[in-house]
Amino acid sequence: YMGNKSEGKNKLIMAAPSPANASECVKVMVRIRPMNQSETKKGCLSVAEGDKEARQITLKKPKEVKDPPKVFSFDAIFPQDSLQRTIYEESAFPLIESVLEGYNGTIFAYGQTGCGKTFTMVGSKDESAKELRGIIPNAFTHIFENISSFSKEKRFLLRCSYLEIYNENIHDLLEYDDEKKLELKEDPQKGVYIKGLTTVIVRSVQDIEKTMDGGASNRHTAETNMNKDSSRSHCIFSIYIETAETKADGTENLRAGKLNLVDLAGSERQSKTKAEGMRLKEATKINLSLSALGNVISSLVDGKSSHIPYRDSKLTRLLQDSLGGNTKTVMIACVSPADYNYDETLSTLRYASRAKNIQNKPKINEDPKDALLREYESEIKNLRDMIANLAKGGGIPSDFKGIDDLRKSLQEAGGVKVVEELKKSPPMGSLKVKELEAEKESLNKDKEKIANELKAREEQFLSEKEQRTQLENMLKGLEKKLLFGGQEFEERQKEEKKRYEEMRMKLKKEKMKEKKLREEHQKKEAEKLAVEKQYKDTKEELKDKSDLINELKIKQKNSSKRDN
Repeated sequence: YMGNKSEGKNKLIMAAPSPANASECVKVMVRIRPMNQSETKKGCLSVAEGDKEARQITLKKPKEVKDPPKVFSFDAIFPQDSLQRTIYEESAFPLIESVLEGYNGTIFAYGQTGCGKTFTMVGSKDESAKELRGIIPNAFTHIFENISSFSKEKRFLLRCSYLEIYNENIHDLLEYDDEKKLELKEDPQKGVYIKGLTTVIVRSVQDIEKTMDGGASNRHTAETNMNKDSSRSHCIFSIYIETAETKADGTENLRAGKLNLVDLAGSERQSKTKAEGMRLKEATKINLSLSALGNVISSLVDGKSSHIPYRDSKLTRLLQDSLGGNTKTVMIACVSPADYNYDETLSTLRYASRAKNIQNKPKINEDPKDALLREYESEIKNLRDMIANLAKGGGIPSDFKGIDDLRKSLQEAGGVKVVEELKKSPPMGSLKVKELEAEKESLNKDKEKIANELKAREEQFLSEKEQRTQLENMLKGLEKKLLFGGQEFEERQKEEKKRYEEMRMKLKKEKMKEKKLREEHQKKEAEKLAVEKQYKDTKEELKDKSDLINELKIKQKNSSKRDN
């Protein structure tokens, strides 16, 4: 926040780039939405002006000529005419690339109700208006495009979950039950997590869109005077991306990134929304959780707080790692340009300006102990071994075609040889009656034994066949859940592949530029230290010589006195 003239004149100073393993600030950007119909009908004046190049927003107080405008600086400014695609490329693209490298990432929109948060995050659901898609659906396409660009040696497992915080209760939007409230838990390894939250494995953009649409239909929304489709809950759609790659030396490299896409409910003033009954209760809970979020931000940046109040709300506990923890975080503050909303816009900008100073310490999550991909690959190997062992040790010929083949193999082994010999028994006149009866009884017993053995072998085979079929189906099911690099990208998304490749090259150049700036900065710091040390040494040398000269002068003076 640069302040007004009465607060002193400040200059925007670019901070020196920090090393890759050091902490980094939360990236904060501002989007100014266009005037809506209601504001236009009221004859509202525009009091917020964004300068994209200077990355500043100027807020003028309505009808107050003497009060100088307030100027705020952020990481990016998106004026009223900004395109959804532009916002995605500048805010989310680098974050998604980092998540695919194994970092945790969070992006969330904040602001008063009706200022465009959900449109920024979700956008239009009209399939014919792809240019109006928000950050979340664009992120889906980006992730799967990225996977398709890798080699086949790289394996991926993608899962997603979707939850809402409604009236300070956590609900699973993928298996919705209004009566079922999920619990927040904490684990030394996992950190904060939700017990019993549904995660769905996805293999395509269609899979993940279908999952999100199903969950979104369960979200609490309602109409207020400020917004026709007002979100009455905070929502977090999370994507878990696990990546495995076999190195040249045969070792496995496993990484796990997590992307949190957060759509916060907006802060509300009852005098404007005219909320009553349940809507008023919802608004109270929303404002309390957003106030808790503000307190956490203030505690993180004031440098004096020994305690950060994450536990004051469910929202702040879930965002604990995103604010001051192991996550790369982007915040988009959405504001209205109308003078009618001046106070709310000023509050949002001050809130966002504080958030710029939050320091996170993101790191790549390598070899996570709870990786599901490792379990899947281990299970696939076990299934393959079981099927191979069943084929070898189970006595089932590799060219087996059915029960008749089993019968034939048993005959060749002599299993029903006696039965066939019964048909060729010698004439009854050549044997005594008792001997014949005894022989007959013995043959009948052998026949029964052989029949029972055949039946048992058939049942065993059928059981083994069924087991093998089940194992093969299970194996196919598990293999289908994994994705491999290099898989063909869908036809309708190929246009975007080229755009993403261009963005990736641009990002690479920016990283190289940042590295060069960092090296130059470090070099200048080293030179500065060297000059300061040299100056200090020279100064000390000069002082010593000056003291010596003074001492000689005193001695000479004393000597002159003695001579006189």
